[in-house]
Amino acid sequence: MKYIGWSRICIALFFLTCFTKSIYAQDTSGNPLLSGWEFSRADEGIWRPATVPGTVHTDLLALKLIPDPFVGTNEKAVQWVDKKDWLYRKKWNVTAAELQYDVIELDFKGLDTYAEVYLNNHLVLQSANMFVERVLNVKNRLVAGENELRILFKSPVKHDMPKFLADSVIYPAGNDASDIPLSIYARKAPYHYGWDWGPRLVTSGIWRPVYLRSWNKATIRDVWWQQTKLDATHAGMNARVTLEAATAGTYSMHISRQLSGKTTVVTTLPVTLKKGINTVNVPFTIRQPQLWWPAGMGEQTGYTFKAELRSNRETLAQQQEFIGLRTIEVVNKPDSLGESFYVKVNGKPVFMKGANYIPQDNFLPRVTEKQYQRLFEDMHSSGFNMVRVWGGGIYEEDKFYTLADKMGILVWQDFMFACTLYPSDTAFLQNVKEEAAYNIRRLRNHPSLALWCGNNEVAVAIKNWGWENGYAYTETQWNSLLKGYDALFKEVLPQQVQENDPGKFYFHSSPISNWGKQEDFAKGDNHYWGVWHGMEWFEAFNTHVPRFMSEYGFQSFPGMETINTFATKDDYDIFSNVMQGHQKSPAKGNTAIKTYMLHYYQAPKDFPSFVYLSQVLQAEGMKVAIEAHRRAMPYCMGTLYWQLNDCWPGASWSGRDYYGRWKALQYYVKEAFKPRLVSTVIEAGKLVTYIVSDEQTDRKADLVLTAVDTGGKQLWQQTLKDITIRANTSKKFFTVDTAEILQGKNPATVIFHAQLRIDSKDMERNIFYFTAAKDMRLETPQIQVTFGKQQQQGEYVYVTIRSDKLARNVYLNLEDAAPEERFEENYFDLLPGENKTIRLYTGRNPVAIKAALKITSLVDSYKH
Repeated sequence: MKYIGWSRICIALFFLTCFTKSIYAQDTSGNPLLSGWEFSRADEGIWRPATVPGTVHTDLLALKLIPDPFVGTNEKAVQWVDKKDWLYRKKWNVTAAELQYDVIELDFKGLDTYAEVYLNNHLVLQSANMFVERVLNVKNRLVAGENELRILFKSPVKHDMPKFLADSVIYPAGNDASDIPLSIYARKAPYHYGWDWGPRLVTSGIWRPVYLRSWNKATIRDVWWQQTKLDATHAGMNARVTLEAATAGTYSMHISRQLSGKTTVVTTLPVTLKKGINTVNVPFTIRQPQLWWPAGMGEQTGYTFKAELRSNRETLAQQQEFIGLRTIEVVNKPDSLGESFYVKVNGKPVFMKGANYIPQDNFLPRVTEKQYQRLFEDMHSSGFNMVRVWGGGIYEEDKFYTLADKMGILVWQDFMFACTLYPSDTAFLQNVKEEAAYNIRRLRNHPSLALWCGNNEVAVAIKNWGWENGYAYTETQWNSLLKGYDALFKEVLPQQVQENDPGKFYFHSSPISNWGKQEDFAKGDNHYWGVWHGMEWFEAFNTHVPRFMSEYGFQSFPGMETINTFATKDDYDIFSNVMQGHQKSPAKGNTAIKTYMLHYYQAPKDFPSFVYLSQVLQAEGMKVAIEAHRRAMPYCMGTLYWQLNDCWPGASWSGRDYYGRWKALQYYVKEAFKPRLVSTVIEAGKLVTYIVSDEQTDRKADLVLTAVDTGGKQLWQQTLKDITIRANTSKKFFTVDTAEILQGKNPATVIFHAQLRIDSKDMERNIFYFTAAKDMRLETPQIQVTFGKQQQQGEYVYVTIRSDKLARNVYLNLEDAAPEERFEENYFDLLPGENKTIRLYTGRNPVAIKAALKITSLVDSYKH
């Protein structure tokens, strides 16, 4: 089967390779030590083959020594793994000639987490932070002939249990799924210990690659491409190059840049290096700079800058990187309405549209480059211009940020702290300081990096989650915890941002304000959880609009194709052990979904119908929220929903499931995030239609407003001709009494839709219903489907759908569909007699499509 968009994926992966940082001309990438590994339980002594990068869990799973923890209730059966110590080893030969290099380094990109590294039985490294690369010179420990590298990974549970027992307080780590919360002590991904959308699978292992790298004389450690000035005529730049010399002496530094395939030598200068670490500043100027813009504002133009270190004519080391020239400002200050929070790029305010991102797997090394590419293609096609890397996961791979650069998606980067207080002893703070410095330096050159945030929800939790009394802290203990908070988030982290990425916006915690207080909606960013956690109905989204919405959401189940990967038909009940095991928000979870569902819809007829309705419910609710946020521009200047993706298959707040399959939410987001939005809402008893534009230029259009009954008969129509849609604005274009539209008819029988018409072409449309779906007497529609010819070497087929009656939430699905097979639109409403033509990305021919196609509309899911 030809997967959708494969040619686009290949091209993007080529660019990803070209624009990823390349270091070291001598043995450019080093010798990857990725094969020939073995692992053993430390108390067992049986050596078995291992995969690197990898984890203990995935190695055990590959050998069928544990059941798949994603299937059934197997998660519970593998909890013993994190209680054991594990050993990894690799043997390889080194020649006498290879030992002649001045420096031979081991480069561990990521060790998870408590690791002791032995080379030929010598302890050469102890590491206690998953998020930090470790590089060490091991020349004096290598021998000609066979060498052995052995790594002991200590159980995170056994390692940190003594800290818990010795501590005078229990930290309020409510998302830690263990009865004894240990996650706060370890500098590893917090979600490994469980969260309300993912399992508890506390991993160990070599989670990022290992390299053996050799060099002579000197090498480049880092290049910080500093932008010192930017205007229409000049860009002031400085290459701040960190070098290490094994041999003191005079070398030469060469700086070049490439744009549109043309390479220009910027400058060449001699540099005198002492033995050890050196820093060299190379200032230069770019005339008539071309700017980098986020998606929707302009092109993602970038320069490929290259720093090259030479000795005479010999290239010793080089580094090149894609650099976008732009200014980013986060405006967070008091104003006449409260306290602003918005982003300006190159001096222009921009409304942020996106989501919160979590790691794509509990077992991180399993995530492929193709999955990263699909993730960003999905964000781009969904209209994103921002993604928040949430603080309970990881600092992502370099490829994540490179894709963000190329696709124009700004990155809100949390430090990896979430939903609890943390230790503040000297050793912990020093560990965090090293972690912050390393990751800031690694990421600061990316044009997509917009801001740094200290943590997720800790500050608002201190004020509103009842920790002080709930954990019975004494006044002394509580004050000590608060002092520790300030030391970590108001001293250590901002100091590291100031030192390593000065000028980049940092704030100590998101959200700034609390969703439970109406006055806080005028201040900064907000996580509004009145819907879901507060059990408020979706209409509350219309009245609870903050200055910037950085979290909000609602759960749904993944589709049946995904459910069938972890459950059997015997489990098709929302309260079965398996469904409950894959619902990690047990306090509300499946009961909340059912409660909301029966408020807005009729009862589903069976389990697959419940799954379908859960997705429709989620999508319709989030549509209310997104439109409310966009209508409120410029008061509200951002909407980041929770959450984009999953780390395992189960019920969650995501729009894309674990396999990358789109739920109804993702299709709705794609519509709601379009540059132009038409939105109708009832305000003070009147029907009001807004037009929102994120475009950078004004546009002329007609606005066609129509009311019909459920049979398609026109009841009312009015056209506003030749209106001007101003750039980057939200405006109320039409207001009418609802009584004028309803004309005394039952509101459940009337449909109102607003259609933009530009250059005589129908463009954006939005349908408004006056009542909840459960109150509408829907008839079973007859839906006809016709297929066009395959296009673009069989990558997609055009499909035309027509219904004789109103068909709500039409879901098109192919039996046994791969995650890559997708309709470009889905879960849409069809008015009576309306034709809709969409693309289906698939390698199947029309005959095979027809045989596999299943169509579901809202009325099909109901009990009759």
